[in-house]
Amino acid sequence: MTEDNDQGGDETTTTNADDGQESHATVSEPGADGPLPRSGKTGLEPAEFGDLTETSNGPDAVGWDLQMLRDIPVTLSVEVGRSAISINNLLQMSQGSVVELDRTAGEALDVMVNGCLVAHGEVVVVNDKFGIRLTDVVSPSERVKKLN
Repeated sequence: MTEDNDQGGDETTTTNADDGQESHATVSEPGADGPLPRSGKTGLEPAEFGDLTETSNGPDAVGWDLQMLRDIPVTLSVEVGRSAISINNLLQMSQGSVVELDRTAGEALDVMVNGCLVAHGEVVVVNDKFGIRLTDVVSPSERVKKLN
C-alpha cells in the first residue's frame, strides 16, 4: 500500500498493492473549512461563556457567587492520629487490641473536610456526645499550598 499526498495536504490517495485500485480521502486540518460542515448538523456549536467578574464585596467575595454552593453536602471528619502497620498485624487484631498512633495524648486533632485539612481542635463533650472545639483554622492559602 502506498500513499501520495499533494502539496496542499487536502487529499490523500491510497493505492492497494493487491488489486491496484485507488481510493481517495479528503483530509483537512482542524479549524479549516474542509469537508466537515460548520453547522448544527454535526452537533458542534461554539461555546459562549458569561462574564467571570466579582459578584460581591462581602465576606464571601472570592470572585464567584458562592450562594449556589452552600447546600452541597460535604463530609467532615476528625482524625485522632495515624499508624502504618503490616497486613499481617492487621489480620492478627482482635477485640481489645491496641494500636499506637503517631500523636501524643492531648495533642490537637485534625479536622478534615472531604479529606482536606481545614482546622485543628480539641475534644469536648456536649450533651453526652463528643464534639470538637476548633483551636486553629487553616487559612485558604495554606490549604492550597498543601495540595502541591
